[in-house]
Amino acid sequence: MKQQKVQEYEYCGICEEPKENGIHLYSMFLCSDCEHNMIHTEPREEKYQYYLSKLKNIKQPKLHS
Repeated sequence: MKQQKVQEYEYCGICEEPKENGIHLYSMFLCSDCEHNMIHTEPREEKYQYYLSKLKNIKQPKLHS
């Protein structure tokens, strides 16, 4: 019996497309492509402000003591 691989996709908080690979940053999923692009974007580039505005949507979990 051949086992079928189930692919799970999540929507990237930056490009808003369903992607298979990436990381979670608090409550937001970032696809590998956007993560790579963000890391290689200089602050003087126009795209930098776009990334900052998208990252402001991240919700930190509440710390319960």
